[in-house]
Amino acid sequence: MQVKSNKLNFKIELDTGYARVMEKIVGSELSVPGTREAPQAATRWLDEEERATWVAFASVLLRLPGALDTQLQRDAGISHFEYIVMSSLSEALNRTLRMSNLAVMAESALPRLSQVVGRLEKRGWVSRTSDPTDGRSTLATLTEQGWNKVVKTAPGHVEEVRRLTFDPLTKDHLKHLNEISRRIMATIDPEDRCLRLPFVE
Repeated sequence: MQVKSNKLNFKIELDTGYARVMEKIVGSELSVPGTREAPQAATRWLDEEERATWVAFASVLLRLPGALDTQLQRDAGISHFEYIVMSSLSEALNRTLRMSNLAVMAESALPRLSQVVGRLEKRGWVSRTSDPTDGRSTLATLTEQGWNKVVKTAPGHVEEVRRLTFDPLTKDHLKHLNEISRRIMATIDPEDRCLRLPFVE
């Protein structure tokens, strides 16, 4: 696809190559370039404001998990995904979940989750047993050592979440972010647990 140079005029400064990739994808592929072929009638190209919004939002989606991971690795010696697994178990009844349910909560495929839980198991933070009500299922349980690890790790993680996400925003911004996140999540998965939380006006 040939694109005129003036189509690639949207730039953002990031310390990774993502900006250049998104500039090409968002600045070129999501706008209708001048070509010999007529664009598909069903394609709803993004306008300038939508493109700028998408690049900013996509950048957050890509960069925020890594920033949270950096703090957890530095201060607690665990990854963000490992923290999600343990914190999910910490909030469950008897600190126990079926591996299949834990995979859903952690947005993970079972093979990947099994590898991570295996590592946590070796460190004494999680144990696995057969489900007595269903021999085909495996239960993951946060041990007392694992609970203590979550309790010790949570303050630093919450402070980083606050620093990166909440401190730059006003109260009005937070309300809008909450509503926007819920609207997008309702489109992705109407059954997501975040939608069951009360909306605070």
